[in-house]
Amino acid sequence: MRIVCIGGGPAGLYFALLMKKLHPAHHITVVERNRPYDTFGWGVVFSDATMVAMRAWDPESAAEIEDAFNHWDDIEVLFKGTRQRTTGHGFVGIGRKKLLNILQRRCEALGVELVFEIDVDSDLDYPDADLIIASDGFNSKIRNRYPDVFQPDLVVRPNRYIWLGTHKLFDAFTFDFRKTPHGWFQAHIYKFDDQTSTFIVETTEEAYEKHGLGEMDQQASIDFCQDLFSEVLEGAELMTNARHLRGSAWLNFNRLICGKWSHFNGQSHVVLMGDAAHTAHFAIGSGTKLAIDDAIELTRQFQAHGHTRDKIPAVLETYEDIRRVDVARIQNAARNAMEWFEVVGERYADTLEPEQFMYSMLTRSQRISHENLRLRDKAWLEGFERWFAEHSGLKNGDGRPLPPMFTPFTARGVTLANRIVVSPMAMYSATDGLIGDFHMVHLGARAMGGAGLVFAEMTCVSPDARITPGCLGLWNDEQAAAWRRVVDFVHGNSAAKVGIQIGHAGRKGATKLAWEGIDQPLEEGDWPLISASAIPYLKNSQVPKAMDRADMDRVLADHVRAAELAATTGADWLELHCAHGYLLSSFLSPLTNQRTDDYGGSHENRARFPLQVFKAVRAVWPQDKPISVRLSCHDWVEGAGNMPEDAAIFAKMFKEAGADLIDCSSGQVSKEEKPVYGRLFQTPFSDKIRNEVGIPTIAVGAISEADHANSIISAGRADLCAIARPHLADPSWILHEAAKIGLTNIAWPKQYQSAKYQYEANLARAATATPAK
Repeated sequence: MRIVCIGGGPAGLYFALLMKKLHPAHHITVVERNRPYDTFGWGVVFSDATMVAMRAWDPESAAEIEDAFNHWDDIEVLFKGTRQRTTGHGFVGIGRKKLLNILQRRCEALGVELVFEIDVDSDLDYPDADLIIASDGFNSKIRNRYPDVFQPDLVVRPNRYIWLGTHKLFDAFTFDFRKTPHGWFQAHIYKFDDQTSTFIVETTEEAYEKHGLGEMDQQASIDFCQDLFSEVLEGAELMTNARHLRGSAWLNFNRLICGKWSHFNGQSHVVLMGDAAHTAHFAIGSGTKLAIDDAIELTRQFQAHGHTRDKIPAVLETYEDIRRVDVARIQNAARNAMEWFEVVGERYADTLEPEQFMYSMLTRSQRISHENLRLRDKAWLEGFERWFAEHSGLKNGDGRPLPPMFTPFTARGVTLANRIVVSPMAMYSATDGLIGDFHMVHLGARAMGGAGLVFAEMTCVSPDARITPGCLGLWNDEQAAAWRRVVDFVHGNSAAKVGIQIGHAGRKGATKLAWEGIDQPLEEGDWPLISASAIPYLKNSQVPKAMDRADMDRVLADHVRAAELAATTGADWLELHCAHGYLLSSFLSPLTNQRTDDYGGSHENRARFPLQVFKAVRAVWPQDKPISVRLSCHDWVEGAGNMPEDAAIFAKMFKEAGADLIDCSSGQVSKEEKPVYGRLFQTPFSDKIRNEVGIPTIAVGAISEADHANSIISAGRADLCAIARPHLADPSWILHEAAKIGLTNIAWPKQYQSAKYQYEANLARAATATPAK
């Protein structure tokens, strides 16, 4: 085949050398706009895993790269006068120029034609090419010729950064955080050869503007950074190799995703590779890795399908299918890390102590978890766990410290034995709102299974507040007495506390039991519905009445009565349900609140009635017991409903009204929603509210392992984790998760002690078993 690689970066060069090595008959040309062996940039970073792949595909170039690179395992963080270090992270740093020069020499040795000082404007300049690799970078002229085909999705991120270098050599990947009168700056620093370190300085647009950096020339910007980071530089100077850029040389990162990666232009097949196809933020050092991995996978597909022109369509289709998944995974991790740095000042640096800040930074991409940190640096992690336990009120002994999810948490006068909550989950198993034997067994089993706090489902404040005829209620003394029986059992047979979540279904009421048709209206025996506005939930749902003041007064009184009855049960915790499109939620969301009176429009107006209810409930609930508020922190309706920023506004209002925690859920407000699911997908809402509003939070949503919970709590993304479906599948979820991570000092019910020893022994046996051949 005739192959032309437009752009002589890592992607184009590495693909060229691999294909020429494996199939010397190919005629391969790499066209580069710069002069021979003249490249720009400081150091680049990729992981040990990338080097493993490079050794397998071309040991010769890999060996030369390994001779030139700098490898380090340590990460060091300078923050608020502290210097913290952890090891076991495995990075490779090499000068971009050095890397490309090695690949250029290898290409020449294999017979790849290298053509320099040609700036290619069009793929049509090479009509005889069977395959054209568009590896011409983020500003790809080839991609930009076909926007309707490649469908580039470009987002300019808000932070500013400047890419500098220094002759001071650092023996760890170093992060230095510095606060100025106008905000935080951070430096990302790593050595890439025996003389030079990369030194990237990043800050917010606000700090950039207020310091006047946009009005400075490059040297003035360099001088500013050199002065700000003088402590870590220790007299060394900062340098730039971007004198060709105008102005101060501060840039914004551009995130790129393409809808399609390949195209047939009528003569040649064209495929995007590297930064022409996708970008990933430098916060996890993934750009070079993605380029190398692109080259390897495209080569792999030619090896699998065949090295002939007729195989190109199948090769490109499979290449894109495979790479799109891995690129999305890396881009998601890079996005998480990038967003962490974008909000690091207000959300983390201003609020977290150095130990927790360090943990948060290490896990910012969400690819590194609690137990993964234990594998990397057990001593550091156990030191952090001791610190966390002490700050939770525990005195550490000489043995293994308790992981954070097993530490106590106190709100007002209530202390939970651990930080795991059995999330409220609708069981639809009550008769006339009465809690019964099913709930006794259901909640009792999970309390004995080790949870710190157990909730029943939303307990409705009146008969017409129910979602279904099977929902729990708390509007009379009989129901309170039945609740008292459950509370007494839990208190008498476990260390768990009991929470009651009160609420009103609003427009989502009078529906069938879930297994008979979720959200479908009752065909008989229904009741009139009320809501903020007369908008039905489904097209075939009953149209609710828009509440007037008399309705509000009645609903407020119903909530007060329910709270008073809840207090008589001995329950430890109360939660007010203001989420999921139910009555109070319907006031908060603009999707369901179209009122023009004092209860619609602005955030203050939409929150007016829910806050009136909360304040009235807080007044009658015992002052030494906490109240949490469940919020839908994202309506998942693009351009219409509430977003996390709105949720933070409401959270602040509830905090000021006396709420102790915010239970951060999302969605279920509108059937037009398009949620983005995934592991821990709702935790960012908890993170934002906890650290920006300054109120403890409960995280919920796709949290299924102790590793998840420990990572969330350790990083300060939540104070408690509510676990739903895993608790349905396993009432003793928390006891089993403790055993899985080797924590054997967590007590089981005395009646179950023999099972504890056997369970732990079986896990130990399975861990050492030899896999069957």
